[in-house]
Amino acid sequence: MAFIDELKLHISAGNGGNGVTRFRHEKSKPNAGPSGGDGGRGGDVFVISSREMHSLVQYKNKKSFFAEKGGDGMKNSLHGKNGSPLTLSFPLGTVIKNLETGEEISIEKDGEKILLLKGGIGGYGNEHFKSSTNRTPKESTSGKKGQEADFFIELRLFADIGLIGFPNAGKTSFLNMLTNAKGLVGSYQFTTLEPNLGNLHGFIVADIPGLIEGASKGKGLGHAFLRHIRRTKMLAHLISLEEDVMSAYKTVRSELNKYDKILSDKDEVVILTKKDTVDEKTLISKMKKIKKLNPKIFALSLYDDVSSKEVSDGLVKLLRKAD
Repeated sequence: MAFIDELKLHISAGNGGNGVTRFRHEKSKPNAGPSGGDGGRGGDVFVISSREMHSLVQYKNKKSFFAEKGGDGMKNSLHGKNGSPLTLSFPLGTVIKNLETGEEISIEKDGEKILLLKGGIGGYGNEHFKSSTNRTPKESTSGKKGQEADFFIELRLFADIGLIGFPNAGKTSFLNMLTNAKGLVGSYQFTTLEPNLGNLHGFIVADIPGLIEGASKGKGLGHAFLRHIRRTKMLAHLISLEEDVMSAYKTVRSELNKYDKILSDKDEVVILTKKDTVDEKTLISKMKKIKKLNPKIFALSLYDDVSSKEVSDGLVKLLRKAD
């Protein structure tokens, strides 16, 4: 299923129902006065966040949404029915921008429900205009239009931990190992063209497509997904031991800092992958160098001396501490 992280939608609240002109006609009182009811209020539009959603793909084929119109007033002073509200669900981390006003709404709490557009108020029936000087009013008013707008919807992944690093650093393999994700693994650069997501004991793990030098300026695939990293609570920086570990680390960190300096303040775990490509002495040397760069860094090597369970438990412990 395609990963869709931005699109445009036209959304409309319901129009108010019209008021009506009616008169009572009773057996003993053929002209008993006005009885036209008011129109019902148009349905509001709400947006609600869902931790179970990870993409905007459900809006791929339908781009216009309308709340229900309020019912027209009726005879015998009966008000029209209020229109049913429309509720649209979006993933955590979604930013909704009104393209006319520029106003933005950011959804950051699971289950959060926000009023997006107000429905129009109903019109008045002729009974509303009855007075001591006007006993048979014939006027009524139409319902007001509900609010409507075009919106730009952008998903900025709200993951608990984001996997970053060069292409082929082993991010997707690591995600598949930790979670029930089934991301595509290949032996060529940019196997991952869109973020993969997995669930680690209730925490969302996002495999961000590989970053390269110049990603902050739009090179490679990284620029399109750098915004997703900003919303993660913690970063897991995977580095293949086949690479110059220090150079790879510094290059990726530099690109993150150039894009948004907030990223440099996030807790970070460094995970050294492909341990089978180096001897023990080289591994220990590279781990020591990495540890000197930042006291928040933990160096872990995969598959042999650190089991998947130990890595999983260690990350969960760190994430719970971060909460």
